[in-house]
Amino acid sequence: MIFEQCKDVLVKECGLVQRIAGLQELIRDAVENRTWTDFEEHFNDLGRMREEFALLEAERQRIFPGSFYDCAAGLPSEQRNELSEIYRNLKLETLKVQVAGEALMGYITGARATIAGFFELAFPDRGGKLYTPHGIPVSHDMRSMVLNQAF
Repeated sequence: MIFEQCKDVLVKECGLVQRIAGLQELIRDAVENRTWTDFEEHFNDLGRMREEFALLEAERQRIFPGSFYDCAAGLPSEQRNELSEIYRNLKLETLKVQVAGEALMGYITGARATIAGFFELAFPDRGGKLYTPHGIPVSHDMRSMVLNQAF
């Protein structure tokens, strides 16, 4: 019974991590190609998936309190091996998603730093700050901008 419950949760987690990886790929492509349509919806979907994953993790921890391998050690060898393989694959896929996410954040951070550097050089009198038409400071972001033709 515990084996089937844990296997079900692990398989769901693996599927969810693969869906997260696919969505992360869409976000990376959108950033690289500057296609911002549905961009916010991608992040909303990612947030929902994160919540779903947290629920699955809580369920798995309820089934196997403590260390996964300590709990799995009490199962028959065939079941233990099957669960261990699924668990290892889940961890590997999770690491791949994490590395890809960190690479994407590195790219975005670099792009933001480039934009900030441009504004510091182009508008030294503003001290690298941007202002709204009402004089309120705003951060450098990835939104579109229009420059005066007299630039």
